[in-house]
Amino acid sequence: MDIDPREIISTDDVEKADRSSARLNTLVAITVSVLATFMGICKVKDDNIVQAMQQAQADKLDHWNFYQARNIRQDVAEASALQLRLAKAAAPAQQAAAYDDAIAKNDAKAAGEAQKKRELQLQAANDQTTYDRLNYRDDQFDLSDAALAIAIALLAVTALTKLWWMYWVSWVPISFGVLMGLSGLFGWAVHPDTLSRLLS
Repeated sequence: MDIDPREIISTDDVEKADRSSARLNTLVAITVSVLATFMGICKVKDDNIVQAMQQAQADKLDHWNFYQARNIRQDVAEASALQLRLAKAAAPAQQAAAYDDAIAKNDAKAAGEAQKKRELQLQAANDQTTYDRLNYRDDQFDLSDAALAIAIALLAVTALTKLWWMYWVSWVPISFGVLMGLSGLFGWAVHPDTLSRLLS
């Protein structure tokens, strides 16, 4: 029985293609599983950051509310002191000491409220700084999540089409996503502001 050399070459080509396809599918599966694990770790950290952002926002609102309350108390104390000064001018001289005591108490109360207002204003500014710092890292995790989702979609298409070049193309969003995820995890100052503003 004669064997046609073209059949042998054809069989070898098919076996090579099968081996190449199997290697590609293995690489895709390993890459997807590693990316899914990395995304899970980033998700836990990102959720904790979001909770801290919510707390910082709530603290800021509380401090501004207390600031407004202190502002009202200061205004009331200052208005009371002014009324007492006006009343003192029309009162008999023997009552002046009583007016002076009441005026001094209201002045002291107004000064105390002004000091507490300044402290609350500083606390609210610190809360905003904390929120902004956490939001910076939250953006990093968001960009990582988006880039890795695109990469996984490309890897799914790679598994279907068996195209090696598509596997290597998927490494562009993989590299960016991993960089942003690591930046969020380790607090690196890597933040594409233009891209973040575009997606905001």
